[in-house]
Amino acid sequence: MVSSKMYELGTKKSTIRTIFEFGRKRAAQVGEENIFDFSLGNPNVPTPDFVRDAAIEILQTYEPAKVHGYTVAPGNPQVRETLAQSINARFGTHFAGKNLFITSGAAAAITICFKALAEPGDEFITFAPYFPEYKVFVESVGAELKVVKPRPTDWQIDFDDFQRLLSPKTKAVIINSPNNPSGAVYSKETIAKLTDILKAQGRNIFLICDEPYRELAYGVEVPWVPSFYKDTLVCYSYSKSFSLPGERIGYIVVPDEVADFDKIFGAVAGAARVLTHVNAPSLWQLVVARCAGKSIDITPYERNGKLLYDGLIAAGFECVKPQGAFYLFPKSLEADDYAFCERAKKYDLLLVPGADFGAPGYFRAAYCIKTETIERSLPLFKRLAEDYRS
Repeated sequence: MVSSKMYELGTKKSTIRTIFEFGRKRAAQVGEENIFDFSLGNPNVPTPDFVRDAAIEILQTYEPAKVHGYTVAPGNPQVRETLAQSINARFGTHFAGKNLFITSGAAAAITICFKALAEPGDEFITFAPYFPEYKVFVESVGAELKVVKPRPTDWQIDFDDFQRLLSPKTKAVIINSPNNPSGAVYSKETIAKLTDILKAQGRNIFLICDEPYRELAYGVEVPWVPSFYKDTLVCYSYSKSFSLPGERIGYIVVPDEVADFDKIFGAVAGAARVLTHVNAPSLWQLVVARCAGKSIDITPYERNGKLLYDGLIAAGFECVKPQGAFYLFPKSLEADDYAFCERAKKYDLLLVPGADFGAPGYFRAAYCIKTETIERSLPLFKRLAEDYRS
């Protein structure tokens, strides 16, 4: 009657969503202020005023058909050109509008790339800990996801395991830096070694960079990967940088240097068509073009991250200090991270098991929440840790 696979995906909620929904029910019982929900990566920093002002001005002054009508599938040509020039100013590149395909956020961008590249029998490789939807997206295009085991000492890449997984079936490698869930930023050394290994394979293996957290980096540089490796596709979203997760706006960059540019860009366009992409929201295309290159204040995230990290370390947790995004990924206080997160609920601390990200024995805490909530949670983390020591 229906696809069993689609039914399974539609009825089996992600762990993150299940925890979030538990929190809503629990809040109705004990009060919103008594729930310490670290489960969801929903930006709490307000959308910048310049974004709001741009949207209002566009709505008030542009012809309605330009704001709400169709654009061509790859996006408004002027918007693509503006965003290309903004990228060039930041990274010393030479892109034009033809190198960009505007998408409805980063999830759409990476799925379009997977669909554009995948052929029967292909494998994609990513690195734990990783965004769990990668597996869903890769399998949806008929390919298989291979996962490199985590390197918990610094959450960089375990290159021995990576080379073990490389095979003639490898079509592409997926990286996410700054990383969800670890907060790690892949160093220049890591990117250089990764791309050197790919170059040594003697064939075109694509590198797909998932970069919704690029601007959320704290005192470290996020390497621009296309400068290391020509067969790179960059997937970007404004969901985190402009606090617009519900508006779904982002893009794919396809550099001229990529192997057979015309074929790759054509496949991206074809994949978007098959995946029912008509065009990204016209209003938000215009807004992000108007706001291109403007800086954002990441101080609240940096402050929250330091507060939570220092508090957990003081309570006896082990954790690599995050360099970006808005997540901490500490070691759980027992080997079974699911059991640990369940035990944390006794203190109304809502945490996500690391096994969901390919790293059992750890847990994710999203600190994109009110600073006061973090402050009031720290005594509860301390009590949780003492509970394990008693």
